[in-house]
Amino acid sequence: MARNVDFWFDPSCPYTWVTLRWLVEAATVRPLALRWHVMSLSVLNEGREVDPEGDTEGWLWRPVRVCAAVRQRHGQDGLARFFTAYGKRVHEGGQWCDLGDALADADLPRDLADAADTTVFDGAVRASHAEGIALVGDHVGTPIIAAEDDTGRRVAFFGPVISRIPRGEAAGRLWDGTLLVAATPGFHELKGRPHTTPHPHHSPR
Repeated sequence: MARNVDFWFDPSCPYTWVTLRWLVEAATVRPLALRWHVMSLSVLNEGREVDPEGDTEGWLWRPVRVCAAVRQRHGQDGLARFFTAYGKRVHEGGQWCDLGDALADADLPRDLADAADTTVFDGAVRASHAEGIALVGDHVGTPIIAAEDDTGRRVAFFGPVISRIPRGEAAGRLWDGTLLVAATPGFHELKGRPHTTPHPHHSPR
């Protein structure tokens, strides 16, 4: 029986993209059923004296609004397709693309891109963000993952932050280890030596 894995993400974070691709890979060797949820670095950083993302123009609101619109109108499958298409263009292709192009790549209506410049879906973004943050606290960033451990207890954690995608059984072992560590009573944080320069859209706290 597949284990449900809830994944909260801001689509503009490149490390979140790598974590997502790892989860997709892990699901080929472990019985994982991924469920998609939006969170927002813009919401996370509201009220801070200094925005760690440096997003003075509010650009990061645009993709999450479109994600919320897609989720509402086309469900989990539509959101998965959109984030995959967006990530391939932005994080793999280096194109800060027109959102309509990513929607078209995902076989979704281009007019969903209109949500980017309105506040219509801000309530949905905030609600989904709040659901994820409530599991771990606002001292973290994106992504947040929640799943049941082997005892049936729900475990939630930030990350893991990785700079390359493990493949095959290596991806499965990282999943096993991450869940084991995160489920250990009293566990708080584990960090390694960084192998890449942090990206401005990555916001661990």
